[in-house]
Amino acid sequence: MAKEVTLDTIVSLAKRRGFVFQSSEIYGGLNGCWDYGSLGVELLRNLKDAWWKAMTYRDDVEGVDAAILMHPRVWEASGHVANFTDPMIDNKTSKARYRADNLIEDFIAKLEKNGKTDKAAAIAAKLAAAREPEDFYNIIIEEEITDPVGGSKDWTPVRYFNLMFKTFVGPVEDTNSVVYLRPETAQGIFVNFKNVMESARQKVPFGIAQIGKAFRNEINTKYFLFRTREFEQMEMQYFVQPGTHTEQFEYWRQQRFQWFLDLGMNPDSIRFKPHDKLAHYADAAVDIEYKFPFGWGEIEGIHSRTDFDLKRHEEFSSKKLEFVDTVTRDRFVPYVIETSIGASRSFMAFLCHAYNVETVGDAEGEDAERTVLKFHPKLAPVKAAVLPLVKKDGMPEFAEKLYRDLQKNFNVQYDESAAIGRRYRRQDEIGTPFCITVDGESLKDNTVTIRERDTMQQHRISVDSVKEYVMKSLL
Repeated sequence: MAKEVTLDTIVSLAKRRGFVFQSSEIYGGLNGCWDYGSLGVELLRNLKDAWWKAMTYRDDVEGVDAAILMHPRVWEASGHVANFTDPMIDNKTSKARYRADNLIEDFIAKLEKNGKTDKAAAIAAKLAAAREPEDFYNIIIEEEITDPVGGSKDWTPVRYFNLMFKTFVGPVEDTNSVVYLRPETAQGIFVNFKNVMESARQKVPFGIAQIGKAFRNEINTKYFLFRTREFEQMEMQYFVQPGTHTEQFEYWRQQRFQWFLDLGMNPDSIRFKPHDKLAHYADAAVDIEYKFPFGWGEIEGIHSRTDFDLKRHEEFSSKKLEFVDTVTRDRFVPYVIETSIGASRSFMAFLCHAYNVETVGDAEGEDAERTVLKFHPKLAPVKAAVLPLVKKDGMPEFAEKLYRDLQKNFNVQYDESAAIGRRYRRQDEIGTPFCITVDGESLKDNTVTIRERDTMQQHRISVDSVKEYVMKSLL
């Protein structure tokens, strides 16, 4: 039976097996920043490839890769300069800094856990209505919310903090040279709407997809890869005729949920969560959440953004961003359906979901534990491992020839160190779907043993069929 997964367990495995390391670890690390190791980059690349193929290998979606640095007016038009802020509060005693809304949310969660649901609901209603810094501060003071670090109730006033990283273009650091590291990838799509539509000869409805880095100067980072200051997004903006947006929103809502299921997610581990409070530009919004070890957390958002974005960029750029139907001569600014998934967060979700500790029988019939990552083969960092049973009698030479052949098509490993059972366990722990063992029979009849990761069942196939066997699992 699988054991409960903790976040500390996932972080430990991620470092030990080369999935994720703390950034700049030898200098003590940089909070909210992480490095992907040799297996991590493969898992992340496979995840992005799976998304890219699902989203762009179709007639009505084109790809783009916009620059991270954009004209500062872009962020004025989008509202990020004025409104991309979080309420920040410090405790005077501990000097700890918090997002005020998160502090209140944690307090509400404690009340619910202790059965005080009515009080929790009342505070939640106040939080939903909070707009000004004083609104958040009053809740914290009235409810006597204490500092999680030291228990103090001595708080500074709440002030808003803009999350965009600011830098400068050129040699002079003044207000005329200010630019921002993008906090999202969507605006690079909106400003290229006409460029892509005309160059790709697309007509509404059509979409533009992008994978890229984004940066947010979060007040508090937490939960490993869940909230970081540097992360990667996979976004698609689908441009539709006004009046068809409700139907398109529902279509993409179902498509995106099914994508997770197709890659092995258990339906009990993901759910839809409609937004209680819509952004000013949206007329519908829903999150896809995953049940992490710390609780439910958003991994993707699907939003009906109306025509807000294109109209704002029309206003600030003085350029028309319309679609003109060459048949009906209708002109309109398209509505937008957005699907926005965090590559880093979904990486973490699939890693958590794959992690299992199982009790199995060993070679002597005794119970033993194995740690196994049950990735879908499409996501698995290593697709197969080639293992000579012993390092003699021509087995290593036979195995290495097979390994080199498979390496032309897949990321595979060759391992001849330690007993075969221990090698199986090493591959289980990194999620390798297939172990291919070369033994004495292989040299006689040109067959090998294929071991399936999830079932641990073994069977023999011709060495000439191995490549096709692995390939079928990736379809």
